[in-house]
Amino acid sequence: MFGAEKGSSDNRLLDGKKLVIGIVQARFNEGITNALYDACHQELLALGVQEKNITRVTVPGALEVPLILKAMAERDDFDALIALGCIIRGETYHFELVANESGAGCTQVSLETNTPIANAILTTENVAQAVARQEEKGRDAAQVAIEMANLLEDIG
Repeated sequence: MFGAEKGSSDNRLLDGKKLVIGIVQARFNEGITNALYDACHQELLALGVQEKNITRVTVPGALEVPLILKAMAERDDFDALIALGCIIRGETYHFELVANESGAGCTQVSLETNTPIANAILTTENVAQAVARQEEKGRDAAQVAIEMANLLEDIG
């Protein structure tokens, strides 16, 4: 049975010492996604994940992220995965399509493979909003990945 103890956010759940983490980073809006990666990477290290246990793969854009997440999840080498990207609203419907499909793809991969995926694909109205969120969301993604990997291990 799951109680407050299993779902509470304690320091044990943010211990990354034994974890192997994969990161898929979209290159579109690369200045932002590089900053997301840098913040995420630094937080993973700060939470104990060893450098040798972090794998980074880059893809052209957010729509390509789920396919590589799935390929990595199916290798069964990773305790958790992280999706990094940035979609900025333009003048066409393309924003909604990319945002919806990339988000749904990440969720689908997670559920199909039973692999925690921290989704830090930013969806913003403009570059200023993306820049304002890039560091915090990068750190958040690292924390979510570690917590979910540990929680899944605990209840597994």
